[in-house]
Amino acid sequence: MSVKLASASHSSIPAAQDAVALRHVFEQVNAGSCPRTFNFHMHTVNSDGQLQPELLVQQALAIGLQGFAITDHHSVNGYRLVQRWLDEQPLEQVGDRALPQLWVGVEITSQLLDIEVHILGYAFNPESPSIQLYLQRHAPMGDDAKAEQVISAIHQAGGLAVLAHPARYKRSPEILIPEVARFGIDGVETYYAYNNPQPWQPSPEQTRQVHRLSKTFNLLNTCGTDTHGLNLLQRL
Repeated sequence: MSVKLASASHSSIPAAQDAVALRHVFEQVNAGSCPRTFNFHMHTVNSDGQLQPELLVQQALAIGLQGFAITDHHSVNGYRLVQRWLDEQPLEQVGDRALPQLWVGVEITSQLLDIEVHILGYAFNPESPSIQLYLQRHAPMGDDAKAEQVISAIHQAGGLAVLAHPARYKRSPEILIPEVARFGIDGVETYYAYNNPQPWQPSPEQTRQVHRLSKTFNLLNTCGTDTHGLNLLQRL
């Protein structure tokens, strides 16, 4: 799958924070997008992953990713290190292969209908005051943990909010997705491998269910491996 990445919608916005361009990518994501073209869910040692940021980006290059986001829990430190590495690479060192586009990302533990869910934030300004509370390397508490508050904070920081792995929770996607849609969420992680198969592929039954709901509520579809181990092509 080859997707033409949109150029920055506003020259003053860093590409990693360009939510308009990322929305355009999400609109094209399908079951074949992950894990070798795009990957919008992965973790480094800056939260509960095993990959050092420098090794993660080198692996992304080797795979041939066009675009990706590091979504450490309550931290953008891994993102910052990888962005710095990408910024320092002379073009001649990567030959005829373009550097992948990296977007700002984070995964935030939230509360929705009395259960824990995870909200992914993308392409936001990590310096925005609205998001600082959620970048302190620990889960928010009280009212700050409410899904509607988390979604609002991501939007105030200029980003897109996505419900991670909607079929992994104690309540059905049939209940959760309408609720987060009511709070203005932008998308759902439609393509996800719930049983960690090898090779990675989105789980068919859950994909059909979540995709139907995303269409009903006019939500974007995203994909990601949710890598916690040493291989970006697997979850563990």
